Amino acid sequence: MIIKYLSFLIGIVWSYSIIKTQSVFSKKAGIIFKIFITKVSWFTLIAACYFGYKNFSIKFTIIGIVIGILLVNIGFYFSKKFINQKLNEKQITVLKSFFEYTLIFWVIYYVLF
Repeated sequence: MIIKYLSFLIGIVWSYSIIKTQSVFSKKAGIIFKIFITKVSWFTLIAACYFGYKNFSIKFTIIGIVIGILLVNIGFYFSKKFINQKLNEKQITVLKSFFEYTLIFWVIYYVLF
């Protein structure tokens, strides 16, 4: 039972963190991210909620969803704070551009091959 609940929580955290990541990217990468990755993550989040509903009570399902969303939001808050302390604005822009172009490259590679 504990393993099932932990897998439910991991599914919630995983899918919601990918959905939340979309807001970090610029418009060009955000569109690609939204089309190819976020749609699947929404389905994963819905499937995880359904899994929780079928295997646990509605109370435990809602508690798990709230815990998962809180963990992701707290993680993003502290990650943003840490990155802003360690890197200056130019380094953040370069790092962000690197991840955006890498994302675009991987999506194009995936579509073509």
